[in-house]
Amino acid sequence: MRILVATDAWHPQVNGVVRTLTKLADAAKTLSVEGLGVEFAFLTPQSFRTFAMPSYRDVRLAMPRPARIARLIEEARPDSIHIATEGPIGLMVRRYCRQRKLPFTTSFHTRFPEYVRARVPVPGSLIWRALRRFHSPSRAVMAATPALARELGERGFDNVVLWPRGVDTHLFHPHAVDLCLPAPIFLSVGRVAVEKNLEAFLELDLPGTKVIVGDGPARNALEEAYPEAIFLGEKHGEELADIYAAADVFVFPSKTDTFGLVLLEALASGLPVAAFPVKGPRDVIGDAPVGALDHDLRNACFAALDISRQACVEFAAAYTWEASARAFVDSIRAVGAVLPGRAGAEQKRFVA
Repeated sequence: MRILVATDAWHPQVNGVVRTLTKLADAAKTLSVEGLGVEFAFLTPQSFRTFAMPSYRDVRLAMPRPARIARLIEEARPDSIHIATEGPIGLMVRRYCRQRKLPFTTSFHTRFPEYVRARVPVPGSLIWRALRRFHSPSRAVMAATPALARELGERGFDNVVLWPRGVDTHLFHPHAVDLCLPAPIFLSVGRVAVEKNLEAFLELDLPGTKVIVGDGPARNALEEAYPEAIFLGEKHGEELADIYAAADVFVFPSKTDTFGLVLLEALASGLPVAAFPVKGPRDVIGDAPVGALDHDLRNACFAALDISRQACVEFAAAYTWEASARAFVDSIRAVGAVLPGRAGAEQKRFVA
């Protein structure tokens, strides 16, 4: 089965959508050896001219033309089409499928109402209405957590299914690292942008050192406003894993994330979480003894220092990218989102 994923978020962007899709494809390759029989192709901004997104110039939006979208889809010869984002590429692929009456699936990654409101005073109800319209023809709208799935259902989204995320425990795990910084080290990882609410963390009166990993449009202003904090910029792979392992508490001040893959990366590294009790951290952590969720983020930071690092590691071990990939593919098959004329071929490969 060949699944074409249309996404406006792609390399060199560094965010949860890009990491999720990359890990999904990698896990599918591993599972193909075990008989899953699935491969992924991607339709991304790399195939089009792009322009910098207003207020966030590191993110470039594609300028797709309908004819080129159609040609790229037809050249990919997919058995199924999944639309991962609601941007220009997602809209054009949705249009392609609708005009040809082709089934497709979508996923919900970003709380755009909160994201937009952090920048522009636009009523959230209007944005939710546009999102419902975008996802309404989808055979399945994939959500990362049960709580998000319930919320989308309550907001009028149909056919919502669960697509859990995973974490690479071979990369992210406890090991001895010394950053040569005053302890305790309070770490935050992610885009340095207004919607991440980093000021709520940086303003706290905490002992030790505050470390920020990531880049984004707010970085220069925050570095100037909070000179006592350490800004390390973007980090990847083993270098990022070492920073996680060296820290004492992972601080997640965002109130807008739908999931937060960095939460699982931190927990797999043995790093307890301090966060607000909002969707995202609450959905990932729940009642598990691996994080402190408090409306007073400073209290949460101190409480997290007493949490067992081993409990964090054991909790994260339940999340694998292989299980995530199986759930993704199972949802596509369950709702019959296979293109006409490809169902027989897909079924033969699956049975074989």
